[in-house]
Amino acid sequence: MTGVYRFADKNIKIESVCDDVHEYCKEYKSDSEPDFTVVTTINDIEYEKKRSASNDIYEGKSVVEYNDGYLEELAVYRKIAEKMPEYDTFLFHGSAVAVDGQAYLFTAKSGTGKSTHTRLWRKLLGERAVMVNDDKPLIRADERGVVVFGTPYNGKHHLGNNISVPIKAVCILERSEKNHIRQITKSEAYATILQQSYRPDNVAALSKTLILIDKMSEQVAFWRLGCNMELEAADISYNTMKK
Repeated sequence: MTGVYRFADKNIKIESVCDDVHEYCKEYKSDSEPDFTVVTTINDIEYEKKRSASNDIYEGKSVVEYNDGYLEELAVYRKIAEKMPEYDTFLFHGSAVAVDGQAYLFTAKSGTGKSTHTRLWRKLLGERAVMVNDDKPLIRADERGVVVFGTPYNGKHHLGNNISVPIKAVCILERSEKNHIRQITKSEAYATILQQSYRPDNVAALSKTLILIDKMSEQVAFWRLGCNMELEAADISYNTMKK
């Protein structure tokens, strides 16, 4: 199966074994000439299967539940993530919500409540709050600024849109009984930001990713939010960071 799809302003030709990935990416289909091509094989599917087995549980699901089509979807995005640093773009694990044309990107360890927190933003702000991507957005950092892009890889609830929005702030979430937020330095944020960024196996791509993280750090504000699961958490975080 073959198709061309547009992620982060780049047209990507995908050649796959299964057709699942083409159904998965159909809202991003493009008729333009591809900027590059990603080819997956049975070996790539086997690699994802072994990677899942080594973790016992992958993204909250038992390994035995995964079919080849799903594993190939992972393989395709991994290959895209390996290539994207050449275009000043990298994959990031987080939940991005846009309000009034500016994006707020929340990140934390799995299970902390990123998706829950952005849901509270949507409850607080209504239609003003638009999900960009709830799981694995792409981020471009260059002289034009820092922009987050929606992709079809947007989490188990499929929350996201095929849009791009400039990032105003990146917020690291932590669980807390009492809601509180403070701005932090690049140095304080760096370890978490690095951990939550996809780190390519290719040395050159990894080196470029580190440069892109630095570029992002120079242009956006970083915050640390201690929060519970109440609406007040969204109120405090939005009204502080928007300033």
